Order: sequence, then C-alpha cells, then structure tokens
Amino acid sequence: MSNILITGAGGDIGAACAALFAEKGHNLFLTYNRSETAAISLKESLTSKYNVSVYLYKADASNPQEVKACVDNALQKLGHIDLLVNNAGISHIGLDQELTSEEWLHICNSNLSSVTYFCRNILPSMIKEKRGRIINISSMWGVYGASCEAAYSATKGGINSYTKALGKELAPCHIPVNAIAFGAVDTRMNSHLSEEEKTALCDLIPYGRMATVREAAEMIYNLFTAPAYLTSQVIGFDGGF
Repeated sequence: MSNILITGAGGDIGAACAALFAEKGHNLFLTYNRSETAAISLKESLTSKYNVSVYLYKADASNPQEVKACVDNALQKLGHIDLLVNNAGISHIGLDQELTSEEWLHICNSNLSSVTYFCRNILPSMIKEKRGRIINISSMWGVYGASCEAAYSATKGGINSYTKALGKELAPCHIPVNAIAFGAVDTRMNSHLSEEEKTALCDLIPYGRMATVREAAEMIYNLFTAPAYLTSQVIGFDGGF
C-alpha cells in the first residue's frame, strides 16, 4: 500500500486517477481548488467502495504558500508520499496577441509554477528517504504546439523540459521523474467543442478517437509501476498523433 498525492482531483483525469489508485488499495491525498462539490463527492464514493484513507485539501496550486501548507498537511497525515501526480492545470484558447499580461501570468502559474512548487516542497522528504516518484501531467501540445493555445503549449513545453532536467537531478537519489504528454482526452475541458469539432479532431488522431479518462488513469498507474530506471522521460499518450 502506497500513499499517493494527486493535485487537481476535482477534474476528470484527477478523479479517474484517484479512483484507480483507490481500487488498487492505495491511500490518497487529493487537492482541489474550485471543484469542491466534485472533490467531496469523489471522497465519499471512494471511501464507501474501498478500504483506503482519502484526505481532501483545498489549495490554489499557483500559490506557493498554499502549496507548502498543503504538502506539510499531507506529510503530517500520511508520513510519506510515494507518488506525486502533478495534474492540476487550466486551459486557455485564444489568439496569443489578445492575451493580457494577467492572463499570461495566471496560466503560467497555474500550469507550470504549480508543478515546481509541489516538487520543491515534497522533495526533501523523498530525498531523505531516497524513495518516491513524480509524474507530471503534460500535453502533446507541449511537444507540437497548438494554434490559438500558444500560452498553454508554452507551459506544457516547460513541464516537459522541467521533467527531463529534474529527473537527471534526482537520479542519484533513485527518485524517478517522468511526464505523460496526453493527447485529446474526453473530459469536461473539451466540453466547449461542438460535435462537429470533436469529429474533426478525432479525424486527426490516427487511432480515430479521444482517449477515455480511465485510459488516462491506467497510463498514470502503469508509469507508477514501471521500473525505477525509467526516468527523465516525456511519454506520449496520444493515439499516434
């Protein structure tokens, strides 16, 4: 039984990830920000189905002080974190030249700075015990770039580079750091798309459809159970895109 910290658990991928880890018998520390109702419902569902501990913590992942308090609370509750899943993040669609400075800082802090804040606060514990893993949730747009999502693409590209560098830095401590560059996943984040737009998107994916949230969760779990020698990698999960 391991202790798993998942950020952004109020979202679809975070919730599916939490459900799979609970199903496998692992204890959970789940963070959320705005999706309080969804997070509470998730906790109630998991604790009723599985014999695991589930803790909730409300924190703005873009705020370094709140992240520190969150990690301190997680370590107090569970003693050690075996896996950190940096899943919290936001999307932004629009022309780059119309992006305000405030919007730019918000998406950078929410998607990229949040990852570094959680890593920096949890690493002293992992390094001390020379065990633990980090999985950063990224996007294929951090690899290829997406029109009208320049800021989002930039933050995910930053996560990819940060993952590769931090993985090298922590390799002597035997702490694997990897990222998953997800393609299109059928989540509420894509609910703004019309059926015609979804069909057009799926036509671009060699596999012919979006991934399900369960498949996304299974990929995260598979990376958690992979040999520890696998580190500093950005692994694509995009249907062959």
